Amino acid sequence: MADASGGVRGATAALAIGAVAGAICALLHTPIPWMLGPLFATAALRVSGLDLGVPVNVRYTGQWVIGTALGLYFTPAVLRQIADVWYLFILGAAFAIVIGYVTAACLSRLARLDLTTSFFASVPGGAAEMTTLGERFGAREDKVAAAQSLRIMLVVAVVPAAFTLAGLRGTDAYTMGTTQFDGQAFAVLMVATLAAGWLAHRTNVPNGFVLGALAVSIALTGSEARLSSMPVYVSNAAQVMLGCALGSKFQRDFLRGAPRFVGAVVVSVLAAIGLATLFGVALAWLAGQNAATMVLGMAPGGVAEMAITAKVLQLGVPLVTAFHVTRLLAVLLLTGPLFVRARAWRRVRSARAVEARRA
Repeated sequence: MADASGGVRGATAALAIGAVAGAICALLHTPIPWMLGPLFATAALRVSGLDLGVPVNVRYTGQWVIGTALGLYFTPAVLRQIADVWYLFILGAAFAIVIGYVTAACLSRLARLDLTTSFFASVPGGAAEMTTLGERFGAREDKVAAAQSLRIMLVVAVVPAAFTLAGLRGTDAYTMGTTQFDGQAFAVLMVATLAAGWLAHRTNVPNGFVLGALAVSIALTGSEARLSSMPVYVSNAAQVMLGCALGSKFQRDFLRGAPRFVGAVVVSVLAAIGLATLFGVALAWLAGQNAATMVLGMAPGGVAEMAITAKVLQLGVPLVTAFHVTRLLAVLLLTGPLFVRARAWRRVRSARAVEARRA
């Protein structure tokens, strides 16, 4: 599933429809309405055959704004709190890699897919990054891209809804470093984070517009350079962009083209969510943290999407963001080397099994 634009008219129509869908969902008080509404509206229209969607630059714009907004929560006090529980982020990152292997085995069996493709389709990293990395090791690029996109969509749809139905809404005291909006200071903030996001993207940093903007925003907030707050309508507009971008990845023949594969991905993602929930609850009990925040930190979704969920549900935005940033970096740095070792181990094991049968 590749990003689609459908031209300027298609992109404009997608954003307009997404904004209306977001507003309707907000009136209905659905979970994360400004992202889920556009996501499902765009995906449904594309699957029905309409040629609309947004180009990749729209997604980058949404990521830049969200990365900037998230960084505004990292005050000096929050940074000290995060430093005190650094080990939780390491455990979370290790769990993400383990869950990739577990769900890969599930996907491989259910979809009758090779283990290499199943692994890179299952590891909760960035969709583009996992597709590129998987291609280097011989994975099927189309399957990895489709599975990763569907994973993010399912997690975004299932986790917030489950939290809302269970009444798991927090009352944390996390607020942005400043609640005052200053037009000139806001312009300075956005230019600085845009430059960092663009530079990170140009140097092939994964999710560069999120992480680059986040890094500068954290640095400014942590040093108490309180420039300006992020207006709610700007944050909502960024969520609409991200929702439309996710929905744009789905094509008309997606559900009909490989029903067995789609079904297997759904089962494996739901299994990953279930395992993440159990691990998050256990981690919360051991560390004395809020269980809902830990579960959200373990959820196999994207950085921006899960952080937005935390923001809307008031569930430890900085902690959830730190969990997912750490996981993303660990997955991207370690997935390749660990896969090489695992493949070598499987080959040795297979060779020994053959020798045992001959003996």
